[in-house]
Amino acid sequence: MTVAVAEQSGLRTEYPFQLPRGFVDEQGGVHREGLLRLATAKDELTAQAEPLVRQNPAYLSIYLIMRTVTKLGTVPVIDRFVVEHMFASDLAFLQDLYRRVNQQGNTEAEVGCPQCGHQFLVDVTGEASP
Repeated sequence: MTVAVAEQSGLRTEYPFQLPRGFVDEQGGVHREGLLRLATAKDELTAQAEPLVRQNPAYLSIYLIMRTVTKLGTVPVIDRFVVEHMFASDLAFLQDLYRRVNQQGNTEAEVGCPQCGHQFLVDVTGEASP
């Protein structure tokens, strides 16, 4: 199934995001906006077969993020170096987004107003909900 066919059938395959802090490249440029695509079985299997993941299972999320983030600002290639050099808060954001879109099928989180306690849904990608 191509992306065009997926979009026509109503299946959403890419999710825009904005990192809380942003990846700082070697020239000092900050990259915050990007796209994360749905993971495939191949993404999961390939990541689990990586020698570094076998030595240290904590690297699984690094490999999954680098395989599924298709765009991050003007960074030409999203590789292990890029993901390893993200701020911890940005990596945690992407791990949560990955989990939400691939396991729960949505990008919404329930939050509460700190003043009145009212509970409501917020789209963590920053997009307006339909």
